[in-house]
Amino acid sequence: SSVPLEETVRAMDDLRRQGKILYWGVSEWPAWMIAQANAIADRYGWAPAVSNQPRYNLYYRHPEMELWPYCARNGVGNVVFSALAHGMLTGKYQPGANPAPGTRAADPKQNMVIKAMYWTEENLKKSQQFAAIAGDMGIKGSQLALAWVLRRTEVSSAIIGASHVDQIQENAAAPEGVIPDDVLTQLDDIFKPPAQTYPG
Repeated sequence: SSVPLEETVRAMDDLRRQGKILYWGVSEWPAWMIAQANAIADRYGWAPAVSNQPRYNLYYRHPEMELWPYCARNGVGNVVFSALAHGMLTGKYQPGANPAPGTRAADPKQNMVIKAMYWTEENLKKSQQFAAIAGDMGIKGSQLALAWVLRRTEVSSAIIGASHVDQIQENAAAPEGVIPDDVLTQLDDIFKPPAQTYPG
C-alpha cells in the first residue's frame, strides 16, 4: 500500500475516538508490520491493532514462525481463515482424479487458490492420510482440521467457508478440547511444521 502506516493507525484511532469502532484489526499482516503499527500507536497514545486475520491450516503453517510468538507476547488475537485449506482437508478430493462436479475445486470461478496453493498429487495423498486419521478418531476431516487450528491459544476463532447447511452443522460439531499427542505427532509427520530460520 502507498498509504503511510502512521496515517492508517491514526485513522483507526480517529474512528475509535468518534465512537464508530471499539477496536480495529488487520488482515494477513506479518508480525513485523503489526509490531510497527502498534509501536506507532504506542508512541502517540493511539489505539493499537488488537486482531489479525491470517491464513492458517495444516498445509499453510507459516504463522507459527513469527506471527504466533508475537501475538502471544503482545495480546493480539487471530481470527484465522482457510482452516480446511479450501476443502483439501475434508478428504473429498482423491489423488489421480479430477474434482467431483459441484465442489469448489471443480468450479473455475472458485478454484484459483486451491489449484495454485494446494493442488498437487502429494497434497492429495496427504489429505487422504488426514481423513483416515480423523476417521480413526470417529470424526470428519473438517472437524479435525478445525479442532487443530482452534487448539492454539493464539487463535481466537476460525472463519468457515461453508456452502451448505450440512457443512455448517458438521463444522459446528468440531471437537473441543485436547487432540491426543500421538495424533499431533502423526499430523506433524505428514504436514511438516515450518523450519525456523533463526535460533528460537
